[in-house]
This record gives sequence, structure tokens and C-alpha cells, in this order.
Amino acid sequence: MNETKPMLELWQELPPNLQQEVRDFAEFLLEKHAKSTQSLQLKWAGALREEKGVTAADLQREVLENWSD
Repeated sequence: MNETKPMLELWQELPPNLQQEVRDFAEFLLEKHAKSTQSLQLKWAGALREEKGVTAADLQREVLENWSD
């Protein structure tokens, strides 16, 4: 494999169906990278501090019920 050949040139040598596979894979990698670089923001942390009797298990159960709908 020739690593000095530019990526675009390699891509252009492929038949159209394989060009599409390369494009799809590149888009997948970009999406995966974007997700891995997003930081988790806990803006909601402490929002239920005043709610009595609400537990993390209650919230988890409600989320799971809503996702299954």
C-alpha cells in the first residue's frame, strides 16, 4: 500500500460503489469523533434538591418507561 499517495487520489481510483463506502465510513468516523469530544454538562445537577421523596431510582425508572414508549 502506498502511504504517500494523497487520499483524494486513492478515493478517485475506486469504483463508485466503493467511493460511497469510503464516504459513509468517513462520515461515521466524524460523527464518532464529535460524540467523543462532547463534554457532559450537568446543568441539572441539584435541581431536585428541594423535592422530598424523589430518588435517583425513581428518576431512572421514569426515564426508562418514557424511552420504551
